[in-house]
Amino acid sequence: MNICRVHHVAIICSNYEVSKDFYTRILGFKALNEVYRKERNSYKLDLCVGEEYQIELFSFPNPPERPSFPEAAGLRHLAFAVTNIEEAVNHLNQCGVETEAIRIDEITDKKFVFFQDPDGLPLELYES
Repeated sequence: MNICRVHHVAIICSNYEVSKDFYTRILGFKALNEVYRKERNSYKLDLCVGEEYQIELFSFPNPPERPSFPEAAGLRHLAFAVTNIEEAVNHLNQCGVETEAIRIDEITDKKFVFFQDPDGLPLELYES
């Protein structure tokens, strides 16, 4: 087997319109394809991060909440590379998104910061 990269990540949201706005307007991801699946009462939105299709945003009626604290087993967070972390944090804050303090990675000496999507999914920006 030869796995060459991560193809995509699927995210289930509780409020489709709020999450769609967050990922497209606030984070700037490009919507590639949007489908409403009537039989499931569910939307599926394919999002492009940079130049690659990487995120599927799903809505389902009444999804259970994701436990974040204490940390649960499974996916911990998603991290996105940015070129200027201060600009990115200012943008998030101006859009009403709270962020933690910018920290320095002890191994790489790079800056990073955590914040959450509308459903509390931990997200990270990592300066590259």
